[in-house]
Amino acid sequence: MTVAIEMGYTTAGAPACLDLEELLATRLLVQGNSGSGKSHLLRRLLEQSAPWVQQAIIDPEGDFVTLSDRFGHLVIEAEDHIERDLQVAGERARIHRVSVVLNLEGLDAENQMRRAAAFLGGLFDVARDHWYPMLIAVDEAQLFAPAIAGEVSDEARKLSLGAMTNLMCRGRKRGLAGIIATQRLAKLAKNVAAEASNFLMGRTFLDIDMARAADLLGMERRQADAFRDLERGQFMALGPALSRRPLGLRIGPTDTRPRTAPPRLLPLPEATLEDPRALILAAAPPENMPPRRRPSPDLLAQLMGANSAVENRSEAVEQSLSAEQLVDRRERMERNLRAVLAEPDAAYRAIGVLYQEFVVRCRIEGLGSAIPDLGEFRRMLTCARAGLGSNWVEDEAWQDVSARASILPDDMQGVFMMIARAAKEGLPCPSDLAIARAYGSHSLRRAQRLLTYIEEQGLIVCRLDGAGQRIVTLVELAWATAPGDPNAEELSAAQDCSS
Repeated sequence: MTVAIEMGYTTAGAPACLDLEELLATRLLVQGNSGSGKSHLLRRLLEQSAPWVQQAIIDPEGDFVTLSDRFGHLVIEAEDHIERDLQVAGERARIHRVSVVLNLEGLDAENQMRRAAAFLGGLFDVARDHWYPMLIAVDEAQLFAPAIAGEVSDEARKLSLGAMTNLMCRGRKRGLAGIIATQRLAKLAKNVAAEASNFLMGRTFLDIDMARAADLLGMERRQADAFRDLERGQFMALGPALSRRPLGLRIGPTDTRPRTAPPRLLPLPEATLEDPRALILAAAPPENMPPRRRPSPDLLAQLMGANSAVENRSEAVEQSLSAEQLVDRRERMERNLRAVLAEPDAAYRAIGVLYQEFVVRCRIEGLGSAIPDLGEFRRMLTCARAGLGSNWVEDEAWQDVSARASILPDDMQGVFMMIARAAKEGLPCPSDLAIARAYGSHSLRRAQRLLTYIEEQGLIVCRLDGAGQRIVTLVELAWATAPGDPNAEELSAAQDCSS
């Protein structure tokens, strides 16, 4: 499934689209001198992708805080919080799937680097269950991943450069897709820039930057002068998410605007001051009063407030639907879940990745207000992997099985319920391969240890018949599977998780 983000138009007048799914896997580098339209490009990309994927923007100048009014991003004022608070805020933002803007305006370069590193560290270090796909846009990336040491301390530089390196080099497996924008490639650390596979190169004048941009786009050095001729908002694009060959494009308009407009020529005031010397050179005010700081807001309360607003809207929609509409919506969600599980290697993907795929499919079908949270999705996934439909879940005889499954860890419940289904219907006992797949593993030894663990909890009894076929009986319920070959290499239709 492809989600196309329209960035603007090519030089030939055709729509210029960006493949969001491909971008999440390959990352993006944007380069252009001041005034070339980098921030406008980032704003266009963020606006167009906001309905599809969670976002975090590292904003050194406060340009992107206006996204909160239109798209609901949570603005975090970095100067109001210590580094530990920002690290925890990054973790919570990812867990609760809230898009955020980290506003670093008002801080000096060293504190910008330290606070950005702490926040990125929080996004990076969450548990595997929360590795949802997420766009991380970093404006003026050369400030956070400098190629050479500057005036900041070595400690701050190492913290910031390490966080940026983690984002671009190791973030993909954690669902983090870096989008970095810089004024000068020569000032950006090479190991950070080298991890991007997509490039949007704007106007630049220095020979070293033009040559490096031409190299990244696979252009000849004699073609590098073309970057001088680009207008504001024009970029050369290349990459699997954009174009397989260098492509000129012009970025389209945006719905939001930065807080500060570009400088314009204004006439000087006509009225003249009576005594400008006395006004300008008057004594400075005393410095004995420290500046007042705003009280630090409760970031957790803000994050939970954003989630509560979404939940309240969902409840209102739920109450307004008829019984037929509710049944239709449930069937459509189950169909989307089956489609997700039918994807190659779906059994081995992290639950956060499966959940994001499910959310995108539901939004395409207009089910945005009905999408379940991660906990409910986990329950649906457990039932689907066990081959259970809604009719099974509502069966009274199955309620006892669900209660017994609840004593097991979440990732084992699907295996137990798959075995219980086979026992209830008298189907062959699932093979080690089927059990490993339902658990999300390739290891047959792990499947065997799983059965041993479930048996130790007093839920099942396993035995082999004279032919070496495995039979599993559910304790107290007396449901038993038919004999099944534990070493079978092919999954039967009854054991297929995507059925």
